[in-house]
Amino acid sequence: MAKFANIIVDISHGKLDKTFQYSLPEKLQDRIEIGMQLEVPFGSRKITGYVIELTDTPEYDVSKIKPVIGLVEGAIPIESKLIALAYWIKRNFGGTFNQALKTVIPVKQKQKHIVKKIVSLSVLEVEAKEKLTLFEAKHNTARARLLRELIKQGSIEQTVITQKLNVSTSVIKALKELGIVKIEETTEYRNPLKAMEKKGYNLVLNEMQQRVVDTIRNDLQVGRCNTYLLKGVTGSGKTEIYMELIDDAIKRGEQAIVLIPEIALTYQTVMRFYNRFGDKVSMMNSKLSQGERCDQFERAKKGEIQIMIGPRSALFTPFPNLGIIIVDEEHETSYKSETVPKYHARDVAVQRSKLENAIVVLGSATPSLDSYYKAQSGEYKLLELNKRVAKKPLPECEVVDLRTELRKGNRSILSTRLQELIEDRLNKKQQIMLFINRRGLAGFVSCRACGKVMKCPHCDVSLSQHGNGRLVCHYCGYTTYMPKFCPSCGSKYIAGFKAGTQKIEEIVQQRFPQAKTLRMDFDTTRTKGSYENILSAFANGEADILIGTQMIVKGHDFSNVTLVGVLAADLSLHLSDFHSAERTFQLLTQAAGRAGRGDLPGNVVIQTYDPEHYAVETSKKQNYEEFYEKEIAYRKLMRYPPVWNMLVIMCYSKWEKAVDNGSKLIAQRLSEDIEYNKKASSIQVVGPADASIAKINDVYRKVIYLRTKDYQSLVDLKDYIEQYIRDNYDFSKVTIQFDFNPVNGF
Repeated sequence: MAKFANIIVDISHGKLDKTFQYSLPEKLQDRIEIGMQLEVPFGSRKITGYVIELTDTPEYDVSKIKPVIGLVEGAIPIESKLIALAYWIKRNFGGTFNQALKTVIPVKQKQKHIVKKIVSLSVLEVEAKEKLTLFEAKHNTARARLLRELIKQGSIEQTVITQKLNVSTSVIKALKELGIVKIEETTEYRNPLKAMEKKGYNLVLNEMQQRVVDTIRNDLQVGRCNTYLLKGVTGSGKTEIYMELIDDAIKRGEQAIVLIPEIALTYQTVMRFYNRFGDKVSMMNSKLSQGERCDQFERAKKGEIQIMIGPRSALFTPFPNLGIIIVDEEHETSYKSETVPKYHARDVAVQRSKLENAIVVLGSATPSLDSYYKAQSGEYKLLELNKRVAKKPLPECEVVDLRTELRKGNRSILSTRLQELIEDRLNKKQQIMLFINRRGLAGFVSCRACGKVMKCPHCDVSLSQHGNGRLVCHYCGYTTYMPKFCPSCGSKYIAGFKAGTQKIEEIVQQRFPQAKTLRMDFDTTRTKGSYENILSAFANGEADILIGTQMIVKGHDFSNVTLVGVLAADLSLHLSDFHSAERTFQLLTQAAGRAGRGDLPGNVVIQTYDPEHYAVETSKKQNYEEFYEKEIAYRKLMRYPPVWNMLVIMCYSKWEKAVDNGSKLIAQRLSEDIEYNKKASSIQVVGPADASIAKINDVYRKVIYLRTKDYQSLVDLKDYIEQYIRDNYDFSKVTIQFDFNPVNGF
């Protein structure tokens, strides 16, 4: 029995990001475990903290070590492996240990469970009938009514007795005291899938799918726990492979986590898993109540479920014997946390698999360049599915040049060709999906006549349009003014490209008044169940056209959709972000994959002002390898991830001078340290410069970029700067955050 506990206190402050030692009172010594939440004295107040280590060795004078006050009632104990994972996240992505702990323990406090009370007879039926006769004679009507029903049914839930039989709890209590009835309590965990109906599963893997499964099975038989990249064209049956591998894991007594990128995918994904695995499945998403989320974690720990499906927070499900982690649509940016610590779920999944001796399967039709690069270098094992199931053909894809449309006098967001195909599908009672690349307004500027995009001469990224008539590069700070005429062709048709889903819905309804439309974007999916309602309505044929943002093109399977229109490919193609070509290729390929998934062939129309761009050309051909070769050459040339690694240091302050001085100090210290360690040739420091949005809510923002091939060097520099900030009071007014290999521009 340990006498001391090393505790991390529940304060997310850099200067307190260390363990504090407390002594354990004798009465608590046999009750405390690693991961428990305790109440401890801290200065003049009481706070909570997490037990990180138990020891018999005091770290300093025993007389100065304060005792623990007690256990926090109802707190959820943390598993020691999750503590190790939290430490790894803190080390590799920045932030405090406490912030990392709160990431891996998303449910901080237990919620009250639903307790069912069951009332039943505690005497023989003969005796119960005698008591009933006695109650009736004495006109004890409530007692008689309850006893009569219990003689009929044997046992009844207490809420039914009080609500349906109109018998008060005092009457139940009186019969219990007389020894006639007994009350048994059972805990009922909330189950978000309770209303689902299992429809069964009878699919058989095809030869290609079976080959992938057998490869992984053979590796497991010889004790190899790899990370696999499953690259399969849209509609090739990746989900069936996931389910087969999970079935193997369950038979071995292991559990599975299935990560999916968007809430919009949850319902359809969960349905497919539920049809095969039934009540072994649960899900996690932000629409669940705190009580529902807490109960899913409890069910996982108690072994009531074996499969957890959800976004990145589901990765921290406390399964006792985790065997497999699936990361579906692994290329999605939503797997990267935008709050501290800014971890990537894909990397954390790989690390957790090492701690648990589990396997990871990363699945995508359009893998991230990061993952494909690792597969090419042998860090991941590449497995491929090159054809759709049942040998269904990929959709026929065509590109419409919007510059030509403009010259012909068509200024509508719907090209002539797309309008013709929509009319045709409506006549045939087939369904259509119209996709726009983003919800809001785009920030890049282009010429409608020739397609010329205003770009930074130094960084090969598009300039962003600012409200004061300036065009700004968000990488190096280059600034110029908005031209009145195109510098390439002299046209006056030069402007920012702007369009939103609501506007498109209005245009479609005006042009096709006979069509029923549904819109799916952030605004229409705010409420609980809204995703499922829209998707179910469209799947049931209640609408002809589904209009939406990125959420409609990811993973959904509608057999009657035979036409997909991508209205503005350029919206993601010319963002001021080095990922823009990759994002565009992925979105166009995923969008194309929604067409022709049933028995009918599909068509895809991609509308763009830049049809010659390699991201558009290769997505039309559905040729990932060709796109990868061109994009990775660009990344090598520009020293961008995944060829080089990047660390962005973000500096925030309400005081402009403070953030300016603070960011310059950090950049200076970095340069000095790099020079001192003779690493100047292998590590680049760029900045400080204004962030893409230099001020938000009166908070000024500066960024510093570091680039090097060696990831560990960036981690070491992050540690160096964290220590420098802790020791330097000049940073009391400045907040510093770290982002490794960012997925979005700054």
